[in-house]
Amino acid sequence: MDRPTSSDLVTALRRLLPAEQVIHDTEALRPYECDALSVKRRRPQVVCLPDTVDQLRAILKLCRERNVPIVARGAGTGLSGGALPLEQGVLLSLARFSRILEIDPRNRTARLEPGVRNIAISEAAAPHGLYYAPDPSSQIACTIGGNVAENAGGVHCLKYGLTVHNVLGLKILTLEGELLEIGGQALDGAGYDLLALYTGSEGLLGLITEITVKLLPRPAAVTVMLAAFPSIAAAAETVTRILAAGIVPAGLELMDRLAVQAAEDYVHAGYPRDAAAVLLCELDGGEAELEAQAGHLASLLRAGGAQDIQRADTPEERARLWAGRKAAFPAAGRLAPDYYCMDGTIPRRCLAEVLEQIGRWSEEYGLRVANVFHAGDGNLHPLILYDAARPGELEKAEAFGARILELCVAKGGSITGEHGVGVEKLDGMCVQFDAAELNQFHRIKEACDPLGLLNPGKAVPSLHRCAELGAMHVHGGKLPFPELERF
Repeated sequence: MDRPTSSDLVTALRRLLPAEQVIHDTEALRPYECDALSVKRRRPQVVCLPDTVDQLRAILKLCRERNVPIVARGAGTGLSGGALPLEQGVLLSLARFSRILEIDPRNRTARLEPGVRNIAISEAAAPHGLYYAPDPSSQIACTIGGNVAENAGGVHCLKYGLTVHNVLGLKILTLEGELLEIGGQALDGAGYDLLALYTGSEGLLGLITEITVKLLPRPAAVTVMLAAFPSIAAAAETVTRILAAGIVPAGLELMDRLAVQAAEDYVHAGYPRDAAAVLLCELDGGEAELEAQAGHLASLLRAGGAQDIQRADTPEERARLWAGRKAAFPAAGRLAPDYYCMDGTIPRRCLAEVLEQIGRWSEEYGLRVANVFHAGDGNLHPLILYDAARPGELEKAEAFGARILELCVAKGGSITGEHGVGVEKLDGMCVQFDAAELNQFHRIKEACDPLGLLNPGKAVPSLHRCAELGAMHVHGGKLPFPELERF
């Protein structure tokens, strides 16, 4: 079936929605050209801003009948191009689905529409002494629907899990307009774990219309320690020692010298500018338990070579120490005109080794890197600094990033920890998975979206693309970069 012209589609959509909820003007479309991966841009054909499930269902029906692809969008804070629009498609914004439907303190749950901001959940639960644990750095802006779509993480995911570990139920609208209810209030359910399937599915399988999440009680006591180290290797080794000692911090973050200096210049958090690396470690729990763990942690930090240890117990002091880490990404924007934020995961024992290799590649490419890590779970965020105005620098940054992802896979890790695949890491998927595995992903997509209209071209590459790339599954073929063979 041929797709309708732009004017025909807009006319049909305005029969379904009020005129102000259908955006077609060229200038008004510009804010929707990309998500936070701003190097990838496309202007959508039209943007819809529905605010009811009936409107959503009507839009899906129209697009299904006219063979028009649909890209769902939350707050646009995603870093992998998951909400990159299609020039001949509908961009479906869920921003108006922003109601907190219920806070249930007895069951410690919250029911939410997908457009609710992450931090707003904890704010609404605070009067009951509860909060929502996953806390991406963009939590003041990102929405819970986008968090589910990308399986977002955050600094507290080491102890409390990713989004997938904190979602109890979903309502999903299929392309055919059927409303599916998955999961619920019970601790476990019969059958396959469809919650895990849809969490992190990046809008390929259905539209999220409602989310039920679990809430946690605020801990009785919290303390944060900042430790400065003379080398990245010493800091990385100390991470391993902390976890091996049976301490499970609420958060355990690592920043290298360049990231520390950028954050300190930006927010003046009191970070030691001369440190080669800084560890931030948050402990929480009962007061007696916390004090015992804090003493043990301090001894481990000193044994690992920490030269300076700061401890923060009051909310104000803790907020100050976390401010530098939370501001690491915007702070890096002061170091260069542009930066490319990578996202990969490795086993914790490989932290020092991988950082050393990134440093060697930094010299090879002539591009500086500020490293920020969820060190406790091995989730890397190298920020590759470049200037897009200089010919070839963007391409160099992307090539550098591809090598980092190859290295993550070679070390037994993954090409993504929390940012998703989107369009950014499609080639990396060709290395992470072999043809049989990718074929299974396509079969799941076809079962849920037989017409292939939901966020097409994202997250799962075609087998033809992988064949053209020449990438092979690292466990059974030759690696694209020879220097990775030793890993």
